[in-house]
Amino acid sequence: MSEYSEERRADRAADAEQRRIDQAAADARRVEREKAADERAARLRSQRLADRGQARQARAAERATRRAARGVALTAGNVYRKGTLALVTASALGSLPAQVLHFAGISPMLLPLPLAIEGAAWVMAAGVAYADERGLPGWVRWFLRLLVVAAAGFAASINYDYGTHLPGLSASDARAAGIGLAAVTLLGPLLFEIRQWVTTLSAKTGSSEDKTRRRHDRKRRRQHRSIALLADRFVSAAPFGELSFEDAFAHAWEIETGTDTPGMTPKLHRRAVRSTAALAEAQRPSVVRSRGEGRRGGWFPRRRPVDPAPIIESADTSTNRSTPDLEESAPAPVVPIEAPAALPAPVVIDLKKTVEPVPVGAVAAESIRPRRATGRVPDVARSSRPVRTADELLGEARSATAEWSIGELTAEGIRKAVRTSPAKARVLRETLRAERSARTDEAAA
Repeated sequence: MSEYSEERRADRAADAEQRRIDQAAADARRVEREKAADERAARLRSQRLADRGQARQARAAERATRRAARGVALTAGNVYRKGTLALVTASALGSLPAQVLHFAGISPMLLPLPLAIEGAAWVMAAGVAYADERGLPGWVRWFLRLLVVAAAGFAASINYDYGTHLPGLSASDARAAGIGLAAVTLLGPLLFEIRQWVTTLSAKTGSSEDKTRRRHDRKRRRQHRSIALLADRFVSAAPFGELSFEDAFAHAWEIETGTDTPGMTPKLHRRAVRSTAALAEAQRPSVVRSRGEGRRGGWFPRRRPVDPAPIIESADTSTNRSTPDLEESAPAPVVPIEAPAALPAPVVIDLKKTVEPVPVGAVAAESIRPRRATGRVPDVARSSRPVRTADELLGEARSATAEWSIGELTAEGIRKAVRTSPAKARVLRETLRAERSARTDEAAA
């Protein structure tokens, strides 16, 4: 009996445990379903919000597009052009019925005449616009304008006559109607011509940048007339479209001034060299003397001594080129003077000792002190140096540079080769380069 009870108790406990496990599993499945439902709801909510945001952005972009389109359409130029066309259309609609009624009242066969007269005025006005677009001669445009005036004037006279003879109007009203019809007939072609004139001027004027560029071109041609004329010759000599004016102007500037730097000339180069030399001289330290020192028989100071401090060379490699190659003159380089060696100890001389007179014709003893120059050395005392003519210099330069290339023909090299001045070296350089260029052109021909 006890075993049966134990078994039933164990079965009931197992059933309770199984029910508990099943309940826990059911609760877990319910939680998962609720969680999935919440996540799905959250995704749907975020999707709806994203869709609303995209729709809002799309509406804002569409409004911005419409606003930009309205801004473009309502600019002053568009309003003027479209407004002029609207007025021209209204003018045509106001003047054409009066002409049709006038000619139809005379005879139905004259009905095409108003269309021909009014159409001739507008076609000739369009011809003026076409002539402006194609850049035709001025007489063509003025001839077309005369045809426009003739056709529009004839149509205006017809409308005036028709307006003044309208039945049932007083004299003043009839005259006002005739003047109004004539004015509206002439107003259309006049407004169209003014519109075309304004459009042509706007196309020629362009933007502010175009105005600035044209002003710059006029100023450059006025200030550099010869160079601009030479550049025009280069452009006209080259095939069409192969040489721009800017390249031609740069080449003409280099030919006229010898430098490829815009605005620089040989005169400005010389001024720059003089200014550089003056600045270097002003920055050099100098020895300041007192008032009583260095006087030669009065208050005139002696020559200022050269500062013995060594001169620091610049690291600029452009100084390796000589001034003849630069086609300009420069001051001679300053060579530092070495400090004199220590003088020997002074010799004590007894002033009481009698000095015997030196006999006439005797040679004075050689003094250890150097003699100071008392003035300019006369020409007869100078060593004579042969003077070579220009032809002799040119012959020596030709012989010395026979194996040189055109690039090696520099004024400094020629000056060292024939030992001449920088000015003559520059002349020899240009002569030899011209001869080499002439020989090259003949060989190429």
